[in-house]
Amino acid sequence: MFIGHYGASFVAATSRRAPKLGTLFVAAQLVDLAFFSFLLVGIEHMRLVPGITAMNPMDLYDMPWTHSLVGALAWSAGFALLVRLWQRSSIAALIGGAVVFSHWLIDLLVHRPDLTIAGSPPPLGLGLWNHPAIEIPLELLFAFGGLAFFLGRTRATSARAWLPVALLAAMMAVAQAVNWLTAQPKSVIDPPPPSLAIMGLAAYVLLATLAWWVSQTREIKA
Repeated sequence: MFIGHYGASFVAATSRRAPKLGTLFVAAQLVDLAFFSFLLVGIEHMRLVPGITAMNPMDLYDMPWTHSLVGALAWSAGFALLVRLWQRSSIAALIGGAVVFSHWLIDLLVHRPDLTIAGSPPPLGLGLWNHPAIEIPLELLFAFGGLAFFLGRTRATSARAWLPVALLAAMMAVAQAVNWLTAQPKSVIDPPPPSLAIMGLAAYVLLATLAWWVSQTREIKA
């Protein structure tokens, strides 16, 4: 899943004690931000295998530091600690950490069995990437249902508050369309080009920046 991860950010951001939406966008993709960074420097590994799932050619065969249950919990705890030190709020820290961990739980739904408990078998994953008729509407529901939930519980603080919301929604749609419509490779690519990781990181940064802008133009309703 890609933009579906942001559903947890939108819902969490409706709490007055939560971190701002931009921070929660970082939280929702922290595990993948770490994975693509580790991929660039050779700490974790993947390859592109045509047809490995119906929707995604990524063979994520080595990612114990980010996509194991233990690893995800560690990233969640680390993020929560940073939020606690920054915002001086245990509630904000717990909400931020929970959003980080939601990434692993959502991945469990869509990944083929390539997630682990602690980096070793048994592999885990329910494999919805092999069932586009389920995964596609679920992804859109998580992402844009979350956005609708957020908009329903916040109000604009300026006449142009619609602009960052529109840009965020549009960029989410474009990013997901690129993810879905990019053709699968014709043969195995191992390792994948660095541009794949760089594009992923750039998309996460752009979307988090737009989410920060949205948070500057909206406030939670009384």
